[in-house]
Amino acid sequence: MNSAQQTTTLPAAQPLGSEPAAPATSWAGARVLERFRIVPYSLALTAVMALSAVLNINRLSQNGYANTFYSAGVRSMLGSLHNFFFISFDPSGLITIDKPPLGLWLQALSAKLFGFDPLSLLLPEAIAGVLAVAALYWVVRPRFGPAAGVASALALAVFPSFVAVSRDNGVDPVLILLMILACGVGLRAMETGRLRTLLGCAVLVGLAFNTKTLAAYLVVPGLGLGYLVCAPGPLARRCAYLLAAGAMLLVVSASWSAIVELTPASQRPFVGGSTNNTERDLTFGYNGFGRVEGQVGGPGRIPILLKHGSLAHIEKEALRARAQRGGAAGGARPAGSASVRPVPTPIGIAPAIGPNKRPLSKYLPNGRAREPTAFGGPIGPLRLLGTELGGQAGWMLPFALLGLIALALWSIDARPEQGPARRDPRLAGLIVLGSWFLIEAAVLSLSKGIVHPYYVSALGPGAAAMIGGGAVAFVDLGARRGLRLTLIPIAVAATVAAQLVLLHRDHYMRWFWPVLIVGAVVGAVTILLARRWARQAMALTLCLLLLAPAAYAATTWEFPVEGTFPVAGPHAAGSVGPLGVDPYGLRITKDLLAYVTTHRPAKRWIVLTEASDTAAPMILLGYDAGAMGGYSGNDPALDGPSLARLVQRGEARYVVLGGAYAERGGNAATTAVIDSCKVIPAVAWQRPPVNPNALLLYDCAGHERALRAS
Repeated sequence: MNSAQQTTTLPAAQPLGSEPAAPATSWAGARVLERFRIVPYSLALTAVMALSAVLNINRLSQNGYANTFYSAGVRSMLGSLHNFFFISFDPSGLITIDKPPLGLWLQALSAKLFGFDPLSLLLPEAIAGVLAVAALYWVVRPRFGPAAGVASALALAVFPSFVAVSRDNGVDPVLILLMILACGVGLRAMETGRLRTLLGCAVLVGLAFNTKTLAAYLVVPGLGLGYLVCAPGPLARRCAYLLAAGAMLLVVSASWSAIVELTPASQRPFVGGSTNNTERDLTFGYNGFGRVEGQVGGPGRIPILLKHGSLAHIEKEALRARAQRGGAAGGARPAGSASVRPVPTPIGIAPAIGPNKRPLSKYLPNGRAREPTAFGGPIGPLRLLGTELGGQAGWMLPFALLGLIALALWSIDARPEQGPARRDPRLAGLIVLGSWFLIEAAVLSLSKGIVHPYYVSALGPGAAAMIGGGAVAFVDLGARRGLRLTLIPIAVAATVAAQLVLLHRDHYMRWFWPVLIVGAVVGAVTILLARRWARQAMALTLCLLLLAPAAYAATTWEFPVEGTFPVAGPHAAGSVGPLGVDPYGLRITKDLLAYVTTHRPAKRWIVLTEASDTAAPMILLGYDAGAMGGYSGNDPALDGPSLARLVQRGEARYVVLGGAYAERGGNAATTAVIDSCKVIPAVAWQRPPVNPNALLLYDCAGHERALRAS
């Protein structure tokens, strides 16, 4: 008997809510009967995909350009094939976006076909989110049954963080879609043993790597282990095939990066996010192990430099110095502060201290958070249920974790007389999808570096698969009684408890609390005692448990998304404006641009800013702006001598300091500008009322020698 024949004789997973198929008298009759049985699940999947589309697309246009860093980069990429290939952030190719190209290429192609506007950038991600829901059904159904596939698709469709990123123009939905497809193709390779199918899986993971680097590799351990354990054929052949797939994975993953590395640095933009202008450093440093091990820019490691620090920091240092001198009165400065030239407070961001010197409320009058949540909260096993991440991912985690245990017990119960237990498709699905779930949860919980709240969107597919497959396994195991039956009430009770904590934390849906408790109790009791209705009771109970996360996900309709840190929730911070700055900040930006365009601007960059988010609105307005220090302002893309060469050639003249991430101190070029270039008074370029603390505009023309010597 060959491997394909073996696969068809393995015990099929009993779908939730279905009856066993009647014996068929012919192969054709069996095919017709199977198609008839699958029709209700196909209709259910269609409804789930429609729900996903509504969640992802309803009122999508209100989000404007969302993440303006990416939007400005896409606009720059449309300017030339050179910018497109190297994903240049600015139109003149000074520095790149700090991500691989695939997700941004898709947005650029959409903008090229349909015109550059917010929807042409946002719709590809929203559509990728809907396709990911369908893909998860395609992956789960052959392993755990069609009902499990529908339940998994529904759990992913309403996963709050997944909905939030699908309404943004980040690259996470494309990453998630490719990872799901890789799991599906990898599982098919485990069932057939074909090398070409396994190589196809490697290609998909490689494409995911070219979307968001090492984040794509979190599915690799499960895929490798699953193939090693579950694929047909001798162990030596399985190992050889895995080595071939590993080679293919490395080739596809490194293809674009290798071309960038082999291109002379003078003929391409600086690699944004790197410290040495290499994709290797970006991949394994800022975007890689730095996220896990801790990195500059992460929680507790954001550099605040006194020389270029914020006014609040300088005031804090002065108070500390006075305290060290015994609390002497007066406004004495800290030692060495006479030469301090503070960078102004970023425009468009509300200060943390009000006029009366008291901390401002965490929330605005409309109930939204004053500032977005940037990081994932304290490290530990409960991080995914904490204040920062719980509302984005924690609603169904207890059910998913216990569902994984139920699936493991269900797979162990495979009957050896119907084939080797390791060839059971349930076991392969558990290894691949369960490993993805556990590894993703562990990395998110224990990483010491930058973990933004929207990163938990990648937890969605693995958790959803364990929820859908676990629901089917609960019903099957419950029919056998014994201690395993206790998994059902424990899973339901733990999930209800987690949801009540999350709902209470946000003071949200209070009317639903008693409905949730009573409905869950009735559902669990029915599953345990009324075996005839166990499948229907489990389906209804699961739908009840998914109501709160669905409502939480739908809050993304209520306000424009905060593009840099997209999250769901009734109190989540919203966007300050379609271009990433509030109306006052946009007025200041337009005043600055009006001045420099009428005062002999340089021919390549009309203005250079400290960080990318300050330049992004200018680029979106159609100006050739650039950022000297990349996204965070401290990438070493320019220093004093290199800026001097640009000024001497007439390619740069005006530099803007302040704005986004100014408190991090900038790079060597920032220091050179402060020490060498001429400040243009705010009254010369701002319309009244003048705010001298908005931005600082410098004119570097005629100061090349000082820049070169700095």
